[in-house]
Amino acid sequence: MKTPHFVLIMTAALALAACSRPQAPQEPIRSVKLLTVGAGSVTARAEYAGEVRARTESRLGFRVGGKLVQRPAEVGQRVKPGQLLAQLDAQDLALSSQAAQAQVSAAQTQRDLAAADLKRYQDLLAQGFVSGAEIERRQATLQSAEATLRQAKAQGAVQGNQAGYARLLADGAGVVLAVEAEVGQVVAAGTPVLRLARDGARDVVIAVPEDRVGQVRPGMPAQVRLWAGQGAVASGPVAPLSAEVREVAASADPATRTYQVKLSLPDGATAPLGATAYVTLAPASGVASATVVKLPTSALMRSDAGDRTGSSVWVYDAAASTVQPRPVVVAGADGNEVVIAAGLKPGEEVVAVGSHVLSPGQKVTRFAAAATQ
Repeated sequence: MKTPHFVLIMTAALALAACSRPQAPQEPIRSVKLLTVGAGSVTARAEYAGEVRARTESRLGFRVGGKLVQRPAEVGQRVKPGQLLAQLDAQDLALSSQAAQAQVSAAQTQRDLAAADLKRYQDLLAQGFVSGAEIERRQATLQSAEATLRQAKAQGAVQGNQAGYARLLADGAGVVLAVEAEVGQVVAAGTPVLRLARDGARDVVIAVPEDRVGQVRPGMPAQVRLWAGQGAVASGPVAPLSAEVREVAASADPATRTYQVKLSLPDGATAPLGATAYVTLAPASGVASATVVKLPTSALMRSDAGDRTGSSVWVYDAAASTVQPRPVVVAGADGNEVVIAAGLKPGEEVVAVGSHVLSPGQKVTRFAAAATQ
């Protein structure tokens, strides 16, 4: 009679054991690479992209107005001093010059007549036939005729110059950068016809934001790295060119709100016009390197705290051999490292590699330790 009861009891115990939840497996103890937080230094060296330009760029135009009948200069063409760049229809100017020369001839005739008249009256004065007052009137007439002649010659020279202004000549050697007028177009005096980059010194032009322009001063040294041209050759990369800040704009560009900065390249630099250049400005004299905390990018992980998203690191607790997440404030980058503005103190240990496989309070073992630079 006891055997059936015993069987029932054992069957119920087995059924209860089968319905209970299995015990959760123990979380493994991971080996992590740790580094000790230390105080490092970072020097502000900003790099800007710019372009190479000629030190002198001239917008050339005619000194008189007229219809453009010839423009042999083309974009990219090299020109020499005195070379014809463009020409206007000079027919009206030639007629004006001829009219001015006719006025000179008429004034010369009037002057010669007044001189002959004065000489004749001087002979009559010697014979006692005229008075001295009559001589004075003839002298005044001659002086007026001479003044009229000088005026006519000056006007004739002006008209002759204007006839020559119908030919636009290069006043220096350079390269044509742009053409702004075409044959058949009527241009006014002073209207730009083409833009010429003069041979000689070269500049690199960059745009500096408002929050950085206060750190840029004329005379500041810089390094220029060309993306093309001298940027790479068969024997290897070319060393950066030494440059110097030559000019800082007094006002910001109304569209971009940046300040134009021009840097002068050394004499003899053969940088092509319009080439892309990367400029690294040296820190201003008297500015010390800032002391900051720097970590490798592998130590950071993304953290979500409520409606905010930021960065955090795993801080190692040596007493408990566990790790806990801690939010940090990232101030920027310095090479391959990130600069931590707040959240860590020198001497603390953080996980350098493997932060994505950890959980809060997890036990870990030390794999290696290193100090930040």
